[in-house]
Amino acid sequence: MIRRVAVELGERSYPIVIGNSIDDEMIGFVRQAGYSAHGMIVTDTNVGELHAGRIAEALERAGLQAEIAVIPAGESSKSLDTANDLFTRAIELGLDRRSPIFALGGGVVGDLAGFVAATYMRGVPFIQLPTSLLAQVDSSVGGKVAVNHPLGKNLIGAFYQPDAVFMDLDLLKTLPAREIATGLGEIIKYGIICDADFFAWLEEHCAQVLALAPPAAAHMIARSCEIKADVVRQDEREGGLRRILNFGHTIAHAIEKETGYVRYRHGEAVAIGMVGAAQISEEMGLLSAADRLRMESLIRAMGLPLTAAGVTAEAMYEDLFHDKKTVGGRIHWVLAEGIGKVSVHSDVPEEIVRKTLLGLSS
Repeated sequence: MIRRVAVELGERSYPIVIGNSIDDEMIGFVRQAGYSAHGMIVTDTNVGELHAGRIAEALERAGLQAEIAVIPAGESSKSLDTANDLFTRAIELGLDRRSPIFALGGGVVGDLAGFVAATYMRGVPFIQLPTSLLAQVDSSVGGKVAVNHPLGKNLIGAFYQPDAVFMDLDLLKTLPAREIATGLGEIIKYGIICDADFFAWLEEHCAQVLALAPPAAAHMIARSCEIKADVVRQDEREGGLRRILNFGHTIAHAIEKETGYVRYRHGEAVAIGMVGAAQISEEMGLLSAADRLRMESLIRAMGLPLTAAGVTAEAMYEDLFHDKKTVGGRIHWVLAEGIGKVSVHSDVPEEIVRKTLLGLSS
């Protein structure tokens, strides 16, 4: 069964296709897209060996010759240096303004390839083929593309929507348990920010979710994409409402920076960040202790961490002011008012933040 989610953005609208063995869907889309005859598949050293050849063969059946560009796996590849290597490859291949770039991999590949697509020749077509659970429910949807800078994560980037996103559930079968858990960090977030029923569904179906049972996987991925698509539709460029998608991310980015982007997967850092945001929410009188405990319980049940090792509260506090969501020296905190409802606050006292960070780093 194939599920479809539409991201409604006027002329920049695009489909998300979710299902098993969806190569034919991709082939049909490419055939009618009006692309040039040559394109590029960006993938990494982990995913490339498993899937790049098959994708290239499928695209050839669609009439498109796609060269495979392989980058080293890992967050360190999300850099201007790696982007420049891809620019060079694209120029050498003679790619033009209608040559599509396919992102085959997890969030690092998607963000990097999207950044290259947004800036090469001032923008070329871009298709997301996310292979991790995290990328399927988060970075591949919404059009935020970027590379990191030594002083902060995702500081150099753009809003650039893909032409389509194809999520093949078969690709999840090779994911180790830790990679499943990191995707679940973002999935839990969607329940907290705007869907209490979805949060309860995750609580009730924990075993099926962790096992990626096909019906459970299809439902939680589609529902996550629906929630994010609706938020992006209302606020494409993060002027207001879209900030709610950053629940847990302010602290998460500080944890990632302090641990060199290698100790924690993104969803793991987000899980810790959500614990911190929930604690701040309770301290501010917004969230009940019972709801905070439900959040922590589900995070723990999904195999995610609740505290961070290898960080200090002082260093994390300083990192908060280098985050791209900090404007005019004021941190915009996404805080929970209950399961299914969040709001943005820029008046959180310093002592509450420091107390929370100290507890997370213990």
